[in-house]
Amino acid sequence: MFTGIVQTTGKVISKTQTGDSVEFDISPSEDIYSEDIKTGESISINGVCLTVTAIEKGSFKFTAVKETLSKTNLGELNTGDFLNLEKAMSINSRLDGHLVQGHVDTTGKINKIIENTGSHEFFIFFDSKFRDYIIKIGSISIDGISLTIADITEETDDGIEIKIAIIPHTYQNTTFRHLKEGDKVNIEFDMMGKYIKRIFENNIK
Repeated sequence: MFTGIVQTTGKVISKTQTGDSVEFDISPSEDIYSEDIKTGESISINGVCLTVTAIEKGSFKFTAVKETLSKTNLGELNTGDFLNLEKAMSINSRLDGHLVQGHVDTTGKINKIIENTGSHEFFIFFDSKFRDYIIKIGSISIDGISLTIADITEETDDGIEIKIAIIPHTYQNTTFRHLKEGDKVNIEFDMMGKYIKRIFENNIK
Protein backbone atom coordinates (compact mmCIF):
# COMPACT_ATOMS: atom_id res chain seq x y z
CA MET A 1 0.00 0.00 0.00
CA PHE A 2 1.21 3.51 -0.84
CA THR A 3 0.20 7.13 -0.22
CA GLY A 4 0.83 8.61 -3.67
CA ILE A 5 3.47 10.97 -2.27
CA VAL A 6 6.47 10.48 -4.55
CA GLN A 7 9.71 10.29 -2.56
CA THR A 8 12.12 10.69 -5.44
CA THR A 9 12.51 9.98 -9.14
CA GLY A 10 14.74 7.39 -10.76
CA LYS A 11 16.41 6.97 -14.12
CA VAL A 12 16.36 3.82 -16.25
CA ILE A 13 20.01 2.83 -16.69
CA SER A 14 19.29 -0.43 -18.50
CA LYS A 15 16.45 -2.66 -19.66
CA THR A 16 16.81 -6.31 -20.63
CA GLN A 17 14.21 -8.35 -22.49
CA THR A 18 13.81 -11.85 -21.07
CA GLY A 19 11.10 -13.74 -22.92
CA ASP A 20 7.87 -11.78 -22.47
CA SER A 21 9.25 -9.88 -19.46
CA VAL A 22 11.59 -6.91 -19.13
CA GLU A 23 14.13 -6.41 -16.36
CA PHE A 24 14.81 -2.76 -15.49
CA ASP A 25 17.80 -1.37 -13.62
CA ILE A 26 16.93 1.92 -11.91
CA SER A 27 19.22 4.56 -10.46
CA PRO A 28 17.38 6.77 -7.91
CA SER A 29 18.02 10.51 -8.12
CA GLU A 30 18.97 10.47 -4.42
CA ASP A 31 22.02 8.27 -3.82
CA ILE A 32 20.89 7.14 -0.35
CA TYR A 33 17.38 6.17 -1.49
CA SER A 34 18.24 2.54 -2.22
CA GLU A 35 20.26 2.02 0.99
CA ASP A 36 17.39 0.62 3.08
CA ILE A 37 15.62 -1.17 0.22
CA LYS A 38 15.72 -4.96 0.50
CA THR A 39 15.31 -7.65 -2.12
CA GLY A 40 11.69 -8.82 -2.18
CA GLU A 41 10.23 -5.52 -1.01
CA SER A 42 7.38 -3.82 -2.83
CA ILE A 43 7.98 -0.42 -4.36
CA SER A 44 5.79 1.85 -6.47
CA ILE A 45 7.30 2.45 -9.91
CA ASN A 46 5.24 5.05 -11.81
CA GLY A 47 2.31 3.93 -9.68
CA VAL A 48 2.80 0.21 -10.31
CA CYS A 49 3.41 -2.03 -7.28
CA LEU A 50 6.47 -4.12 -8.16
CA THR A 51 9.02 -6.29 -6.37
CA VAL A 52 12.69 -5.40 -5.98
CA THR A 53 14.62 -8.36 -7.41
CA ALA A 54 18.22 -7.21 -6.93
CA ILE A 55 20.15 -4.36 -5.34
CA GLU A 56 23.47 -2.96 -6.48
CA LYS A 57 25.42 0.06 -5.32
CA GLY A 58 23.31 3.07 -6.26
CA SER A 59 20.65 1.11 -8.16
CA PHE A 60 18.05 -1.63 -7.90
CA LYS A 61 16.28 -3.94 -10.34
CA PHE A 62 12.71 -5.05 -10.92
CA THR A 63 10.99 -7.19 -13.55
CA ALA A 64 7.79 -6.27 -15.36
CA VAL A 65 5.93 -9.26 -16.76
CA LYS A 66 3.84 -9.34 -19.94
CA GLU A 67 0.58 -8.49 -18.13
CA THR A 68 2.13 -5.44 -16.45
CA LEU A 69 3.75 -4.24 -19.67
CA SER A 70 0.43 -4.47 -21.54
CA LYS A 71 -1.59 -2.52 -18.94
CA THR A 72 0.85 0.24 -17.97
CA ASN A 73 3.32 2.66 -19.53
CA LEU A 74 6.35 0.70 -18.30
CA GLY A 75 6.77 -1.04 -21.64
CA GLU A 76 7.42 2.33 -23.27
CA LEU A 77 10.29 3.24 -20.95
CA ASN A 78 13.73 3.54 -22.51
CA THR A 79 17.22 3.97 -21.11
CA GLY A 80 17.52 7.51 -19.73
CA ASP A 81 13.80 7.90 -19.00
CA PHE A 82 12.66 9.02 -15.55
CA LEU A 83 10.01 7.47 -13.31
CA ASN A 84 8.41 8.12 -9.91
CA LEU A 85 9.42 6.09 -6.87
CA GLU A 86 7.69 5.48 -3.55
CA LYS A 87 8.49 2.84 -0.94
CA ALA A 88 5.58 0.99 0.65
CA MET A 89 3.99 2.82 3.58
CA SER A 90 4.52 1.56 7.12
CA ILE A 91 1.69 1.04 9.61
CA ASN A 92 2.57 4.33 11.36
CA SER A 93 3.04 6.39 8.18
CA ARG A 94 1.31 9.73 7.79
CA LEU A 95 -1.29 9.50 5.03
CA ASP A 96 -0.53 12.78 3.26
CA GLY A 97 -2.02 11.69 -0.07
CA HIS A 98 -4.67 8.97 -0.33
CA LEU A 99 -4.62 5.15 -0.22
CA VAL A 100 -2.97 3.90 -3.41
CA GLN A 101 -2.65 0.17 -4.04
CA GLY A 102 -0.29 0.25 -6.99
CA HIS A 103 -2.85 -1.59 -9.11
CA VAL A 104 -3.13 0.43 -12.32
CA ASP A 105 -6.66 0.52 -13.72
CA THR A 106 -5.88 1.96 -17.14
CA THR A 107 -3.60 4.34 -18.98
CA GLY A 108 -4.44 7.83 -20.19
CA LYS A 109 -3.03 10.16 -22.82
CA ILE A 110 -1.82 13.70 -22.16
CA ASN A 111 -4.05 15.72 -24.51
CA LYS A 112 -2.80 19.18 -23.58
CA ILE A 113 -0.44 20.97 -21.21
CA ILE A 114 -0.98 24.60 -20.21
CA GLU A 115 1.79 26.52 -18.43
CA ASN A 116 0.35 29.15 -16.12
CA THR A 117 2.10 31.60 -13.85
CA GLY A 118 3.10 29.42 -10.91
CA SER A 119 1.40 26.19 -12.04
CA HIS A 120 0.75 23.78 -14.88
CA GLU A 121 -2.51 22.24 -16.07
CA PHE A 122 -2.52 18.76 -17.59
CA PHE A 123 -5.50 17.47 -19.56
CA ILE A 124 -5.64 13.67 -19.52
CA PHE A 125 -7.91 11.52 -21.72
CA PHE A 126 -8.97 7.92 -21.01
CA ASP A 127 -11.69 5.37 -21.82
CA SER A 128 -15.27 6.37 -20.96
CA LYS A 129 -15.96 3.01 -19.23
CA PHE A 130 -14.23 4.46 -16.17
CA ARG A 131 -16.61 7.43 -15.89
CA ASP A 132 -18.16 6.16 -12.64
CA TYR A 133 -14.81 6.17 -10.84
CA ILE A 134 -14.22 9.92 -11.02
CA ILE A 135 -15.78 13.00 -9.46
CA LYS A 136 -14.77 16.63 -9.59
CA ILE A 137 -12.37 17.42 -6.72
CA GLY A 138 -11.94 13.67 -6.18
CA SER A 139 -8.67 11.81 -5.68
CA ILE A 140 -6.78 10.06 -8.46
CA SER A 141 -3.31 8.59 -8.87
CA ILE A 142 -1.38 9.57 -12.01
CA ASP A 143 1.95 7.73 -12.47
CA GLY A 144 1.86 7.03 -8.73
CA ILE A 145 1.20 10.64 -7.68
CA SER A 146 -1.78 11.40 -5.45
CA LEU A 147 -3.64 14.25 -7.19
CA THR A 148 -7.00 15.99 -7.25
CA ILE A 149 -9.28 16.13 -10.28
CA ALA A 150 -9.68 19.87 -10.82
CA ASP A 151 -12.36 19.45 -13.48
CA ILE A 152 -14.00 16.99 -15.86
CA THR A 153 -13.54 18.86 -19.13
CA GLU A 154 -14.99 16.36 -21.59
CA GLU A 155 -17.35 13.43 -21.27
CA THR A 156 -18.49 11.51 -24.34
CA ASP A 157 -19.11 7.89 -25.30
CA ASP A 158 -15.57 7.80 -26.69
CA GLY A 159 -13.77 8.99 -23.61
CA ILE A 160 -13.31 11.23 -20.60
CA GLU A 161 -10.91 14.16 -20.27
CA ILE A 162 -9.95 15.49 -16.85
CA LYS A 163 -7.89 18.49 -15.80
CA ILE A 164 -5.16 18.16 -13.19
CA ALA A 165 -3.50 21.25 -11.69
CA ILE A 166 0.16 20.73 -10.78
CA ILE A 167 1.86 22.98 -8.23
CA PRO A 168 5.56 23.91 -8.72
CA HIS A 169 6.82 21.48 -6.03
CA THR A 170 5.10 18.51 -7.66
CA TYR A 171 6.20 19.61 -11.12
CA GLN A 172 9.86 19.93 -10.11
CA ASN A 173 10.07 16.75 -8.00
CA THR A 174 8.22 14.23 -10.17
CA THR A 175 8.17 13.07 -13.77
CA PHE A 176 5.55 15.69 -14.66
CA ARG A 177 8.38 18.00 -15.73
CA HIS A 178 9.34 15.42 -18.39
CA LEU A 179 5.85 14.74 -19.76
CA LYS A 180 4.82 15.92 -23.22
CA GLU A 181 1.52 16.05 -25.08
CA GLY A 182 0.73 12.57 -26.39
CA ASP A 183 2.57 10.76 -23.60
CA LYS A 184 0.92 7.84 -21.81
CA VAL A 185 0.40 7.87 -18.03
CA ASN A 186 -0.72 5.22 -15.54
CA ILE A 187 -4.03 5.82 -13.79
CA GLU A 188 -5.34 4.29 -10.58
CA PHE A 189 -8.76 5.45 -9.47
CA ASP A 190 -9.70 6.02 -5.84
CA MET A 191 -10.13 2.64 -4.12
CA MET A 192 -13.15 3.83 -2.11
CA GLY A 193 -14.98 4.82 -5.29
CA LYS A 194 -14.41 1.38 -6.80
CA TYR A 195 -15.83 -0.38 -3.73
CA ILE A 196 -18.88 1.91 -3.64
CA LYS A 197 -19.56 1.26 -7.33
CA ARG A 198 -19.31 -2.50 -6.73
CA ILE A 199 -21.76 -2.33 -3.79
CA PHE A 200 -24.32 -0.38 -5.81
CA GLU A 201 -24.04 -2.79 -8.75
CA ASN A 202 -24.69 -5.76 -6.47
CA ASN A 203 -27.69 -4.03 -4.84
CA ILE A 204 -29.24 -3.31 -8.23
CA LYS A 205 -28.98 -6.97 -9.15
